[in-house]
Amino acid sequence: APFCCPDLDDRQFTNLPNHYEEAETGQEIVNPESYIKHPLQNKWSLWFFKNDKTKTWQANLCLISTFDTVEDFWALYNHIQLSSNLISGCDYSLFKDGIEPMWEDERNKRGGRWLITLSKQQRRQDLDRFWLETLLCLVGETFDDYSDEVCGAVVNIRSKGDKIAIWTADFDNREAITHIGRVYKERLGIPMKMTIGYQSHSDTSTKSGSTTKNKFVV
Repeated sequence: APFCCPDLDDRQFTNLPNHYEEAETGQEIVNPESYIKHPLQNKWSLWFFKNDKTKTWQANLCLISTFDTVEDFWALYNHIQLSSNLISGCDYSLFKDGIEPMWEDERNKRGGRWLITLSKQQRRQDLDRFWLETLLCLVGETFDDYSDEVCGAVVNIRSKGDKIAIWTADFDNREAITHIGRVYKERLGIPMKMTIGYQSHSDTSTKSGSTTKNKFVV
């Protein structure tokens, strides 16, 4: 199986300190750091897509898990296959809870995506690092005042070259899109002289050629 949903059992707590410390009076003093999880600003859902030609697109899409704390994010991430180990045609998608990873979703349809296209060699060198950094950008609300514009992110595993994209809500919001693009490029460590492009979903869904025109570049 490409993934297994984490069993959130005692194993994840084995390295934590004891929940209670005995005081000299005999009363228990709770050490809050030992059991309080660290909430994220948003609740997120991780989806998996497997390209089974015998099923419809939506039947191939599977919700793996939903989480809203730092600890549950890492518990999930550490239990699933790395992107580089997935077979061609598979996707992972991380979206805010309530948004489905498809153009047609009400929160996505007026939006677009910052797209990173990787060469075949980059699957071994960069793919897993780029995808983890993308996930951390999302759950960590890295884009300052414009994080609300972010809907989610997708990694596509393809034989001709993998892709990673951050999806935003409104392709007309130039200020938000360019800020998100600049921060994202910096976080991935992409050299200044290399550009990344932003495409609207409406252009991508109606394209006739093999490439979609970039609406913005950074």
